[in-house]
Amino acid sequence: MTSFHGAWAALQLQLKILEPLPFSSDHWSLIERLRENFNDREAHTHLPMPIARFRETTSKAIFEHARQFDDVQTVAVDDRWLAEAAVDGASGTMASYARLYHDDVDQMMSILVPSARYRKGHYSYGKFTVPQPHGLHTDHSAEDPEGAGEPICIARIETLGTHYLAGDYQAHDPETQRMLKALRYWISAPEGEPEDILDELLRRKTLKTIPVNRVMLMVAGNGSENTQVTQHIAARPPEGGLHSAFFQRQYRLT
Repeated sequence: MTSFHGAWAALQLQLKILEPLPFSSDHWSLIERLRENFNDREAHTHLPMPIARFRETTSKAIFEHARQFDDVQTVAVDDRWLAEAAVDGASGTMASYARLYHDDVDQMMSILVPSARYRKGHYSYGKFTVPQPHGLHTDHSAEDPEGAGEPICIARIETLGTHYLAGDYQAHDPETQRMLKALRYWISAPEGEPEDILDELLRRKTLKTIPVNRVMLMVAGNGSENTQVTQHIAARPPEGGLHSAFFQRQYRLT
């Protein structure tokens, strides 16, 4: 067992609301590649990757709190939020969970991608009612327009998983590329309306679904030949909406 394998195992007793997941030999091989060079494009084609789960009591408590809100509350974890949390502690129930999430994810990333440093984050919770907030998209780094890939960790609680484009998206045939473009801009295509295309790509497993209550390691960033930024789309809530919570923490590389 390498030193960082041991450090990963030791996290089990150190994290506050998350439980690190055991990795297969293939996942350890992938992690080693990302530690050596996070912008390994071929390695990116195997992401997103689950790295932790929320403890059951925590996920249920977060969900019950989210159910108290009939609209969506979104909070940016920016410099002001961090300064206030440092002085007074994160105020409010969901802010406290966000702080614990950030602390735990920072500990995990210090092992998985040691060169990662916090860039930005946000969290949302409440009743999600908009069928498509936006189409197939990537998280980017407007702070560094020339930047390549950066680690980002996201998690959804209890409901509304996130769909993502699996594999190397440059390898898809022209028909699939048209269907993906229709989802990106939420427009019709010769293959059908975007709602039907979404269902078809899920059926084909061109799009897969991130499980809830898991922390997923993905790739954010801007355009780069050596980077495959994760393309993803939020699951559609049913008519009338559905309560959920969402956490996101993005890193830059030093």
